[in-house]
Amino acid sequence: MEYRYLGNSGLQVSALSFGTWITLSDQLTEELAYECIRTAYDAGVNYFDTAEAYGEKGKSEIVLGKAIKQAGWKRSDVVISTKIFWGGDKPNERGLSRKHVIEGTEASLARLQLEYVDILLCHRADKHTPIEETVRAMTYLINQGKTFYWGTSEWSAQQIMEAYAIARREHLIPPQVEQPLYNMVNRVRVEQEYARLYQEIGLGTTTFSPLAGGLLTGKYNDGVPDGTRATMNQFAWLLRERFYGEEAQHNIEKVKQMMPIAAELGCTMAQLALAWCMKNPNVSTVLTGASNPGQIKENFKALDIVEKLNDRIMEQIEAILDNRPEPERDFRLPHPSN
Repeated sequence: MEYRYLGNSGLQVSALSFGTWITLSDQLTEELAYECIRTAYDAGVNYFDTAEAYGEKGKSEIVLGKAIKQAGWKRSDVVISTKIFWGGDKPNERGLSRKHVIEGTEASLARLQLEYVDILLCHRADKHTPIEETVRAMTYLINQGKTFYWGTSEWSAQQIMEAYAIARREHLIPPQVEQPLYNMVNRVRVEQEYARLYQEIGLGTTTFSPLAGGLLTGKYNDGVPDGTRATMNQFAWLLRERFYGEEAQHNIEKVKQMMPIAAELGCTMAQLALAWCMKNPNVSTVLTGASNPGQIKENFKALDIVEKLNDRIMEQIEAILDNRPEPERDFRLPHPSN
């Protein structure tokens, strides 16, 4: 397993990591969930991600906490993150107010049976709470030893920079990491919007949905099969949106065109999609999910594919995708039409 630094911090995380959205929240028994977590750890994964919103009454955190305790791992051997925003239905059980950030974190730690998490993320931006209030709450939790690092998930570059600037101005602790959506068909935020943040503030990224909800595996090339996530669970409505309509069909055609490339590399389309995400030097870790240990083992074969993605292969993929974000323009350079 390859390990990478989280942005400009000294924290190292596995290039492939284990996320618990859907997988631990409603799909697996605790026994099977433990097998998946154990299989990931044995394969070299040291980073496990969850959230207070995953599963009814924080079920994902509960299951992950039980698994960590059952495995008996040294706390220093694993990196755990959770996310705060949606903690319940009551007015002060959601959002990023100082009250919910602190109380929500305490509740998450109780469910996880941990004294601290390594990374605490703001699950979304909160337009009703001043960013300074959230920065102060996160700084307080770090000073209290409840977390070592804090960050964001699906925040805009402007919001991240505002939090960073406030922290520097007020001598507080700035965000270290962002958890964004990133895959072959969703590239703009990671590759374009955040481009300056990697160097300017040392932002790390723990990207999620590398397979675009399964679309990039190729199993939806001929329609949505019965028995898949898109037909079975509480998130089916969200997943189905990815497989119907003109844009979805356009993306599926791209997947079909990439299948020969995967065959040339001796891998599955899923492994190619995972390797492609890991190829990006600004991706600290790629969050994966699985419904059984065998799927985890198959996913992790992608680690061997990354080095096979040479310039020729990458350009072939780019020609098919045809969605590379435009870099920020340097207006000092001559315009191409001049």
